[in-house]
Amino acid sequence: MNTTAPIALFYGSSTCYTEMAGEKIREQLQSHLKALGKLSADQSNAVDVFNITDEPLATGLLYDYLIFGIPTWDYGELQEDWEEIWDDIDELDFSGKTIALYGLGDQIGYPEWFLDALGFLYHKLKKQGASLVGFWPIAGYSFEASKALSDDGEHFVGLALDDENEFEKSPARIQSWCEQIVQEFGL
Repeated sequence: MNTTAPIALFYGSSTCYTEMAGEKIREQLQSHLKALGKLSADQSNAVDVFNITDEPLATGLLYDYLIFGIPTWDYGELQEDWEEIWDDIDELDFSGKTIALYGLGDQIGYPEWFLDALGFLYHKLKKQGASLVGFWPIAGYSFEASKALSDDGEHFVGLALDDENEFEKSPARIQSWCEQIVQEFGL
């Protein structure tokens, strides 16, 4: 695969919300990098977007910067596409890769398991040598427990989106997070 994009975004999505969030992230990053003059004339695309059902995660090894999107289902469960490829992650060496995560959850319907799948993915990628960035403050969210909390307990291990209950807050959150990860990626 020949790529000119500096970033690859992979997502799994059953209801299209994680996919739609990924597209919004791609658009924000594209706009932000263009405004900063970080895209050369031959780079029309800042982010290659992949559905994990169509493209193996191993493709991500061709990129230095990765974004993974994962929703949490029901009582802290993995989304089915992620569940299918979960063990494949154990075969990949993400050393030297910088990865940011975003997750979708329902803080009202499932407050005891909010974004648990995001936390599971974080710990799995960390074991595979990834350098993880993009931590997001917990302020403004209302939940009882989450496996996606960072060690300081004040941040999620990635961007937290709740399109079920706070859809109107997602655009501003995505914009701020994209500005943050561009800096953390060093782009």
